[in-house]
Amino acid sequence: MMARRSRTIRRQRGFALLWSMLAVMVIGIYLMQLATIWKTQQQRQREEALLQIGTQIRTAIELYVTRGTGEYPRSLEDLVEDRRSLPARHFLRQAWMDPMTGKDWSYISAPGGGFLGVHSKSDVKPLKQQNFSDASRAFAQSEHYSDWQFAWWPQRMGGRRQ
Repeated sequence: MMARRSRTIRRQRGFALLWSMLAVMVIGIYLMQLATIWKTQQQRQREEALLQIGTQIRTAIELYVTRGTGEYPRSLEDLVEDRRSLPARHFLRQAWMDPMTGKDWSYISAPGGGFLGVHSKSDVKPLKQQNFSDASRAFAQSEHYSDWQFAWWPQRMGGRRQ
């Protein structure tokens, strides 16, 4: 009688161990899926910030050039505080960092010095591939965020890249 009971208990322990391992495996798979969703959400938020901040920088460059002497800014700080006239003008609230990398932007050089735009240094493929505004329609089907150039092109090109 005692031997039969101990065999039953051992079988039940093995069965419980199997179920415990299965539960851990299912929870692990669930957590991996959750991490993937979270990562995608974070990338989508940074992408939206990239579009908003990049557009602000493009507009600030245009205002800096057209409301001044025609020179391009030398840094984002020039857009935050333009001291070419009194009182100083402010085209950007702050010198934003690249939202995709958290680091400095890559500058697009302007003819004659300064910069006419910025782009991210990120080589990640964008989630958004279509439905861009007219000013950003060139971003469609881009391979990398670094392809998204937020620039105000020289006036001889009509303010847009040709």
